[in-house]
Amino acid sequence: MAIEIVLWSGAALLLILGVAGLIVPVIPGPPLMWVGMLLAAWAEQFAHVGQKTLALLFVLMLIAVALDFIAGALGARRFGASGWAVFGAAVGAIIGMFFFPIGLIAGPFIGAVAGEVIAGRNLDAAGRAGIGATIGLLVGTVAKVAIGIVMIAVFVSVRLF
Repeated sequence: MAIEIVLWSGAALLLILGVAGLIVPVIPGPPLMWVGMLLAAWAEQFAHVGQKTLALLFVLMLIAVALDFIAGALGARRFGASGWAVFGAAVGAIIGMFFFPIGLIAGPFIGAVAGEVIAGRNLDAAGRAGIGATIGLLVGTVAKVAIGIVMIAVFVSVRLF
């Protein structure tokens, strides 16, 4: 009985953090959601959610994480950004979260521009890199949120039906 309370409490906490992590860059949302769902399934002794469902949710989690990283890098690269811009955009995204909500968009842009300037590129190239990094980050976030919603829908539907 006590273990069930611990498992359910942990599952709830991880799911809440995971959902927040779908938007907040520093919180690994999809992995936390998956572990939360695993704990919830364990709390029910896997009566509703079994290995196949957990495996599907794990694959969805991997896809969400990969798309998040790939979209940001591809967005920046598509606009001619250097590795410094990609690094700057990542740092800017982390710092930007402290200035929610504007910082979530302005942070990666400013970080990418700063990275390009450090790399010795002119402001025109730096601005393009900033735009690319920001678009990539937004596309990655939208993909991560969409997959997170699908993960929740799969988990809930398996438990209900």
